[in-house]
Amino acid sequence: MAVGFKVKYYWYQVGHGDFLHSFFSTVSYHLEENGWGSKYPFLLNDLYQGKLESENIGKALEELEDIKERLKNYSPSQVVWDIEDISKRPPWGDNISEEITDLSNYFVTSDGEDFINILKSALEKGLKTNSDVYIESI
Repeated sequence: MAVGFKVKYYWYQVGHGDFLHSFFSTVSYHLEENGWGSKYPFLLNDLYQGKLESENIGKALEELEDIKERLKNYSPSQVVWDIEDISKRPPWGDNISEEITDLSNYFVTSDGEDFINILKSALEKGLKTNSDVYIESI
């Protein structure tokens, strides 16, 4: 089942739900000392639970920028597929593109787009249209 971000009638495809969970797991595991959503509440609590309200999009964009910068300090081998079981590995293992140099550019959507850029685009569309951002499955 494919998941993505929905803003009004705009759709930003991500890919499989496990992939989306991996991004948030990686962020929480490496960047949040005090547990899930403690440093990035708008992305890891609100959005991950399905809905980011429009009035919090600016703060979520700030969180995303900080995440992107901080993930540059981690190698692709440090990806976390599932925070509930950190022994799990991505289905593709270590077979990744040479273009992936760190965790800031590790996550690529099923359409071949940079995940962080897609999320940023969805958030910016929500900001521009004063609309909530949703995670939905299709």
